[in-house]
Amino acid sequence: MSRIKRLRKSLTQFPDVDPPAPWLLALEARAFWEFWAGVGSFKAMQYLVPRGDGHPVLLSPGFMGDEASLAVLKRFLESRGYDVHTWGMGRNVGFKFRHAQALEQKIRHLHHQSGRTVSLIGWSLGGIYAREMAKELPDHVRCVITLGTPFTGHPRATNAWRFFELVSGQSVHDPALIAQIRKEPPVPTTSIWSRSDGIVAWRC
Repeated sequence: MSRIKRLRKSLTQFPDVDPPAPWLLALEARAFWEFWAGVGSFKAMQYLVPRGDGHPVLLSPGFMGDEASLAVLKRFLESRGYDVHTWGMGRNVGFKFRHAQALEQKIRHLHHQSGRTVSLIGWSLGGIYAREMAKELPDHVRCVITLGTPFTGHPRATNAWRFFELVSGQSVHDPALIAQIRKEPPVPTTSIWSRSDGIVAWRC
């Protein structure tokens, strides 16, 4: 059985999984070193990655992240010739209806301004926003790329759900919302994830 088929079987049979082990959570301290490794390899990556076609790209930050958390990714994509934008709403403190409305308007604007479909890239919770926008505006979205985004399984299969509820004031146990998030967007999607993720269970 191929790796993709095994993954699909796992997601179907075990939609509700446990959060990552504590030792994996401890490994998240590597983020500091990974950030500087990314900065250090910036020039080399420019030679390895081909230039893009200039279409618009919209970035959404992860939970408690803001535009600054996307600065390196934004600069790199711009260096490859893409027209890159961030969501422009400051820190991501939960799934807010007003943020979804603002994102929808921004995607419509970018599509109208450029005459081209928009690629959406979301980190963690930002990936949920990206997937939902693609469902709402499939004619405006070119593709969705998520980075460590939990879009299947139960939200409690993370080590951040209690903090999320505290900060956002929202409950993660919302069956209707969970069912909505699990639906696939009608555009090409790519999920980038790691088995050593200490925040989100990789099966999610």
